[in-house]
Amino acid sequence: MQKILDGLVERLKAGAEENLRSVVLYGSAAGGEYHEKHSDLNVLCLLHCMDSGKLARLHGAARWLAKKGHPMPVVFTLEELKRAADIYAIELLEIKSKRRVLYGEDVFDSIEVPMQLHRLQVERELRHNLIRFRQAFIAADNRKALLSLLTRSASTFALLFRHALIALGAESGDSKRDSVERLAEVLKFDPSSLIALFEIREGRREPKTVDIQETFHKTLEAVTQAVNAFDERLEELNH
Repeated sequence: MQKILDGLVERLKAGAEENLRSVVLYGSAAGGEYHEKHSDLNVLCLLHCMDSGKLARLHGAARWLAKKGHPMPVVFTLEELKRAADIYAIELLEIKSKRRVLYGEDVFDSIEVPMQLHRLQVERELRHNLIRFRQAFIAADNRKALLSLLTRSASTFALLFRHALIALGAESGDSKRDSVERLAEVLKFDPSSLIALFEIREGRREPKTVDIQETFHKTLEAVTQAVNAFDERLEELNH
């Protein structure tokens, strides 16, 4: 992982030159939960200028990173990032809490996140991802596709569960597993299927030992209960 990050920073510096303000690693890799088979390297770049000529100079770094199997860094100016705090509240809170500055300035302590809008984003993202989870299940017509869906979704919902805890004023978990277990206590759902999926992601459990159909059934039930209970709690908080 570090070799890829070092290579990316060097290519970004060579391409952007003086236009590069900072490069920041966030997500699972910054929080100590990176798993090579399942995790992306999430990188944010702050640039001084966003015209097409400046952006075109990042083509080489983007192609190189894509060959390594990771997404292109997200690019912002600092002014854009501050203005976007109202619609990217979850993402910015994540970066503020868990980040590694790979190059340049660390500007995130100066960015304020509106927590009322954070609560609304959590509600929307939970519901939206539940709908997508159901749709993806309908399209997953074999065990391999369903296992991939489940392991990806476990990570996504764990992140959202962490922010559900924050939105409810509860103590958020230090890890994805911890967040799931804490929210399960608060909202009263069974987290066992999600825990099993984390064990697969971590290489501590063989996928063949898991009944995939049953795991999906229990995961769907758990997530549905969590989303509906979270909505009810928000209504209580808003009255």
